Amino acid sequence: MTAAISRPLAVMAGLAREKRGLALIEFAFSLPILLGVALMGIETAHYAIAMMRVNQISTSVADNVARVRDSITEADVNEALLSANLIGDSIDFGERGRVVVSSVSPNGKTGSTAGQWIRWQRCMGALNVTQSKPQYGDEGTGKNNGALQYMGSSKNRITAADDVDMIFVEVTYQYKPVVGSQIIGEPILRSEASYTVRERDSEDLQSSTGVTAKTCDKYSAS
Repeated sequence: MTAAISRPLAVMAGLAREKRGLALIEFAFSLPILLGVALMGIETAHYAIAMMRVNQISTSVADNVARVRDSITEADVNEALLSANLIGDSIDFGERGRVVVSSVSPNGKTGSTAGQWIRWQRCMGALNVTQSKPQYGDEGTGKNNGALQYMGSSKNRITAADDVDMIFVEVTYQYKPVVGSQIIGEPILRSEASYTVRERDSEDLQSSTGVTAKTCDKYSAS
């Protein structure tokens, strides 16, 4: 009987001293944590890249529209808007984003009716949510009254100079997760940029033969 009892005890003691599977067990326990950290790192990096792309789009479009010399046409604006899709191709910007381009100038009024006005406005992108609509007014806003005093948020107010228009661009993008929406979700990213028009004789937007104007009542990826 003593031998029968001591034999299982010896086996258990041997198992207690066994170390060969210890590393595998520890790895099995730590794998979910390591995998979670890795996935979070991947998602965070992708989010940072998406935010960078959104900022690049706003800056690039505003600069490209502002640098058109002499006069500007619908074709010029369409070409600048197309650059948004090229920059944002890797984040599916056309389907998940929206660009609003506004040409802003002083309305020439005095007193209580003085202010800024949106001379013309063009848009591109399929994102149709409240945040993707023009946040400071539609085309024609402020032309005959003081309804528009500045563009931008209250912390980043900007106005056009007396003798030249300002191109103001609003970019909105609904983030597309690369791992899953459980980590960051699908937040709305937003960026604004403005440039002063350079060397342009006429600020009015001219039509172009065979070119369809990208008015802001249309929601299309291209």
